[in-house]
Amino acid sequence: MKVGMNDLNSILFNIAQSAPGFLLAIVVHEAAHAWMANKFGDPTAKNEGRLTLNPAAHYDPWGTIFFPLLAAVGNWGVIGWAKPVPIEVRNFKNIRKGIFWVSFAGPLSNIILGTFFAMVFALIVTKVPVSWGYYSIALQMLDYAVMINFILAFFNLIPLPPLDGSKMVSSFLKGHALQKYESLANYAPAIFMMVFVLSFMGIHTIGYLLLPAQHLAKYMMFFFLNVFGSL
Repeated sequence: MKVGMNDLNSILFNIAQSAPGFLLAIVVHEAAHAWMANKFGDPTAKNEGRLTLNPAAHYDPWGTIFFPLLAAVGNWGVIGWAKPVPIEVRNFKNIRKGIFWVSFAGPLSNIILGTFFAMVFALIVTKVPVSWGYYSIALQMLDYAVMINFILAFFNLIPLPPLDGSKMVSSFLKGHALQKYESLANYAPAIFMMVFVLSFMGIHTIGYLLLPAQHLAKYMMFFFLNVFGSL
C-alpha cells in the first residue's frame, strides 16, 4: 500500500494529537494497579519501580509503540496498552477483596481521568475565546483523551481473561466454578484474534462492544458543557 505525503501528514498529526492522552491513560491505569496493590499489602510493583507516572517504567514495545503505530496507520486512532504490573496476591491482607479492588483500580482510574478531561473540555468550550491560538487543537486532544480513557476502562472491564474484568469476577468464585472460569484463558487469544481480524475486514466487532464507552464519553462532555454553560 502506497502512502502519499498527505496521508503521512495525516498519520503524524493523528499521532501527535492522540499520543499524550493515550500515554497518560495507560500509565495512570498501571500506576493505579500498583498503588492499590501496595495499599492491600503487596509492594511487589512498588519495589520494581512501577508505582510511578513515568511512562518509561510502564513501556511495552508491542503495546506502547508497535500496535499504536499500526492503529494510527489504519486510522483507528492511537490505541494500545502498557506492561502489566507484577502482583503477588499471597501478600494481600484479604486476598479476594484485594484481587477485586486491585483489578478494578485500573479501569476506575481511567473513568476518573476521562471525567476530568471531559470537564476541562467543557471549560475550554464555554470559558475560553475561540481566538485562542490553541483552541482547536486543545479540543481535539481533549476529545480523544476523554474517549480513550472510557474505551480503555470499558474494554478492560470485559470479563474475559486476562482483562481486569475477569479478575474481578474470579474474586467472587471458588472451587470448580473458579477453575472452569479460569479455563477461558485458553481460548482468549483466539477470541481476541478473531475480533481483530473481523474488525480489519470491516466488521467492527470491537466498535459494537465499546459503543457504551463512546456514548458515556460523549454524555460526560455534554453534561459538563451544560453545567459550565449555565454558570
